[in-house]
Amino acid sequence: MPMLPNTIQSGLDTWLERVEAIDDLKRIGAEVDPDLEMTTLAYLNGGRKGPALLFENIKGMPGQRALLNIHSSSISRLCITMGERPVAHPLEAIRMLQKKMQATLAPEDVDQGLALCNQNVVAGDKIDITKLAAPRFWPLDGGRYIGTANAVITQDPDTGRVNLGTYRMMIKGPREVGVYIIPGKDGALDRDKWWKRGKPVPIAAAVGINPALFLVAATSFPEGHNEYDHCGGILGAPVKIFQSDVTGLPLPADAEIIVEGFLYPGDEFLEGPFGEFCGYYGEAAKTPFFKIERLRYRSNPILTCAIVCDGAASDNSLMWGSSRAAATWSDLEKLGIAGIQGVWSVHEAAAGGFTVVSVKQMYPGHATQVMTLAAQCRGAALFGKYIIVVDHDIDPTDIHQVLWAMATRSRPAYSIDFLRDTWNTYTDPSINPRELRPFGSKCLINACMDYRFINTFPKRERLSQVSYERVAARWDEFGLGGSAPMVPVFEEADFPQTFNAAGGFS
Repeated sequence: MPMLPNTIQSGLDTWLERVEAIDDLKRIGAEVDPDLEMTTLAYLNGGRKGPALLFENIKGMPGQRALLNIHSSSISRLCITMGERPVAHPLEAIRMLQKKMQATLAPEDVDQGLALCNQNVVAGDKIDITKLAAPRFWPLDGGRYIGTANAVITQDPDTGRVNLGTYRMMIKGPREVGVYIIPGKDGALDRDKWWKRGKPVPIAAAVGINPALFLVAATSFPEGHNEYDHCGGILGAPVKIFQSDVTGLPLPADAEIIVEGFLYPGDEFLEGPFGEFCGYYGEAAKTPFFKIERLRYRSNPILTCAIVCDGAASDNSLMWGSSRAAATWSDLEKLGIAGIQGVWSVHEAAAGGFTVVSVKQMYPGHATQVMTLAAQCRGAALFGKYIIVVDHDIDPTDIHQVLWAMATRSRPAYSIDFLRDTWNTYTDPSINPRELRPFGSKCLINACMDYRFINTFPKRERLSQVSYERVAARWDEFGLGGSAPMVPVFEEADFPQTFNAAGGFS
């Protein structure tokens, strides 16, 4: 196909430039095999909290590139995804994301001839997605996956609402790709509505995208919301879209690669296994696949990939955990709950299976109210196994402080409650047999001081604010590197005292 004119700048290129400017991107020029080798390197690099990796010499795939370790455990890269400068403390990033997720900005329609992904358009039997640089991530995976850091686009046939979702996509054949969706997700609900009408599902997947689109697609927003609007709100600029002449769906004009077609009732294949976000293999199962009618791609495209696994290497754990924390914080505030100081989903715990809420207790039952609502709000409901509520003097992003609060303020016989038959995922390895997995359970831990005795609770050791400010001001002088750690709460009875020669205070 001849090259099409294009004036749409790649959102991914902009992201890469900004990440490279803070020395947090590594370009890999050495040849790397997409079969396990690429993801092995990403797992090792991510585990040591290394930079994002852009593979520029993929074996057997000339002219193609792949991006892995997009976020991993980097708050700085997450901030750049939000269009912001890196911040000093993780909770600052969560608060920023919380505000941005509530903002909306409608997308901007552009002519399809200006779309970056329309530089090359392949139709019908000329399509062969097996030639894309899709990795096999783990040794026991059922195949190669082009859909991990993606945005799958569907539409509600009743309301016209557009949904973006991150769903895993295994290559079945040159024109066929699976779409595995957790029950209850909007993409699955859209699919079932089309099939109930006896019609195939118009579907598209952008598999080389601006990480902000990945962030939005991986996040649950309230029913009825157009998620392009939320991506615009996060970026502070409208997402440029064009209307597909194949499916009628609005497609991101700055995407690197888009596949689109139709999902027909009854078209299934054995998809998987796949190394999932829990750090275990999701089992092989019959999964719908769609027939690809168009492949659109930029010249020299970048496939965005997310290695999902245990620990810090996981490409979506920090991102997903952060969006869960921000959404939970917003949900609690919308419910009128006062005193919330911060929310954090521990990303090392499988992207948010462990959520901590910090609250300044203001009335009897306040802590219990917070943890109960946090457990079932939209932000934390799916797979959120452990909800811990701590006092305002505990930094929820500091697991050492959280564990200290649990050990010294909770009473196991009185401070732990459970919820049963809650929303869960088939990829949860702890629930067996597999048929039970759509139903999970939650543990709620009150690690706050007992409100009935809060005024007489033993006083915690706290720093003097006067001394802290003096030390922080001289931090460079001490040669300790970086900046002084943030301290949220100081000793209230902080009055000047001097130590006398006799061995006492005066």
